[in-house]
Amino acid sequence: MEPLKNKTEEHAPLTKHEEKVKNPFKPTAAFIGASWFALLTGTVGFCIGLWNATMELNEKGYYFTILLFGLFAVISVQKSVRDRSEGIVVTDLYYGLSWFATIAAMILLTVGLWNANLLLSEKGFYAMSFCLSMFAAIAVQKNTRDAKMFEENEL
Repeated sequence: MEPLKNKTEEHAPLTKHEEKVKNPFKPTAAFIGASWFALLTGTVGFCIGLWNATMELNEKGYYFTILLFGLFAVISVQKSVRDRSEGIVVTDLYYGLSWFATIAAMILLTVGLWNANLLLSEKGFYAMSFCLSMFAAIAVQKNTRDAKMFEENEL
């Protein structure tokens, strides 16, 4: 019996002569497109909801600012978590502030919606579009970073 550590012809990957092997960690065009679509759907939907809302202008500004703050915060968390996993130095202060900002944005939106004079369906709409935007921003940042990494390695 041959040890499993050694590759044999029957265990070798099947590839045609001079064919590039696809990297399973490179983001696919479908995933990149879906991530961007989700980000645009969430943020544009949130903004259209604010535009059509009957609330005061300062309330609209509050919710819009929370959206922007949350988007920046989750991108910062994704970057600092990824940097740490790749061995790039990230200070504990920045890492902690990134997480604090993300949690603060979620709490501020929750408190704002809890106290708002809106229908429950409107509150749910803002909460869901905010969550979709946050998740999609993380995915877009991850895809952007992965694609950049593969571009640099191919050159």
